[in-house]
Amino acid sequence: MMVRGKVALVTGAASGIGKAIAECFVREGAAVVLSDLDAEHGEATREAMRAGGGDVVFVRSDVSNPADSEKAVNTAIEKFGQLDCACNNAGIGGEQNATADMSIDGWNRVIAINLSGVFYGMKHQIPAMLKSGGGAIVNVASILGQVGFANSSGYVAAKHGVVGLSKNAALEYATQNVRVNSIGPAFIHTPLIKSLEENQRAYDALVALHPMGRLGKPEEVAELVVWLCSSKASFVTGAYYAVDGGYLAR
Repeated sequence: MMVRGKVALVTGAASGIGKAIAECFVREGAAVVLSDLDAEHGEATREAMRAGGGDVVFVRSDVSNPADSEKAVNTAIEKFGQLDCACNNAGIGGEQNATADMSIDGWNRVIAINLSGVFYGMKHQIPAMLKSGGGAIVNVASILGQVGFANSSGYVAAKHGVVGLSKNAALEYATQNVRVNSIGPAFIHTPLIKSLEENQRAYDALVALHPMGRLGKPEEVAELVVWLCSSKASFVTGAYYAVDGGYLAR
């Protein structure tokens, strides 16, 4: 097991990619703190994982609130005594509009959750890891942390910011045994994307953007996250890994 005996924190863990990441951490031997704003699905995820033998707790947390990010880290310390791994995954798609037409509120909301939320997470995760001798952080950016996508200025700006923030933190803590990396999923088959299947033409167009001819699976993203948090990736920091079916190779 890649992370046996480790303690991991996953934000946005109630569904989709975050849930798959948390499940993979458990399969690979970690205790997990599930963090999400959605308490109903978060509690249900916790119960399902406990029923399967997982050592997990749930904390309701809004990543755009610095105090909630601190609370999530404190929960890991209180329940498990340490924090070794963190995946800052929580995010939203945000308002869809051309740059000049995007509302100020829409811009502020997506930046607060998708970028500031990652900063708030690391601000509290890194000191906890330093106290326990080190750790690994994986920040979930996107393929849109590397390229543009029309009518998604806020999202694209935030995800580019996540990549840069991750590189900077990696440099700062490289000699202190804290590794920081980011990943770039393409379009992944989650409940959010599943709704597009009702419009076959739109769904097929989305699939066609990926040279492999299909969307990704949450589990495929999860495996990369857990590997990056494991000792198998001990010399990997400051990197950006795409998990995109070839999207960025075009």
